[in-house]
Amino acid sequence: MLASTSVTPKRFTIDEYHRLIQLGFLTENDRVELIRGELMQMVAKGTPHTVCNTSLVYELTMLLQTRAIIRGQEPITLPPNSEPEPDLVIAKNRSDRYLSNHPQPEDILLVVEIADSTLKYDQESKLPLYAESGIANYWIFNLVTYCLEIYTQPYQNLQNNFAYANKQVFLPNSSVTLPGFPDLSLDLSRIFPAHDMTPKK
Repeated sequence: MLASTSVTPKRFTIDEYHRLIQLGFLTENDRVELIRGELMQMVAKGTPHTVCNTSLVYELTMLLQTRAIIRGQEPITLPPNSEPEPDLVIAKNRSDRYLSNHPQPEDILLVVEIADSTLKYDQESKLPLYAESGIANYWIFNLVTYCLEIYTQPYQNLQNNFAYANKQVFLPNSSVTLPGFPDLSLDLSRIFPAHDMTPKK
């Protein structure tokens, strides 16, 4: 009688993932990101998502100017085995603009995901990953219920799960202060795409 065997997925280290890219096994057209050692297919972005992302990049660029580096849909490195590509990251200024390596947790002031069809994934998979990595500020632009979810104070509970101790919700008519820049506030009405809030009959 044959012994039963189980099939386990191949998990990649960050170095192995970079090697796949260098050798041409993965290209920009593949639209994947490394999450906890697994290659995850990234979801195609609809019009509201792209409009929100474009507006966010524009407004933050105007606000921050040369005070920080804004990266849109570019990798960040979260040791030991994750390299997600958030919709937006505000990173500390660095003279080489992260030519030698992608931003790591100590470089990152804010991580932003824009969520419609990916809302559950961003709340239940990406959120604990960012908390475990020590990302102090995580924002989700929730295009399902039209609000901004702001998460701060990452922690580990008694079951060894990671989350954020503080969650705040802001509506599109609010303004919020940028992490690390107490003198700068972002007008959310300039970020969320036009949306008909009239109750459907």
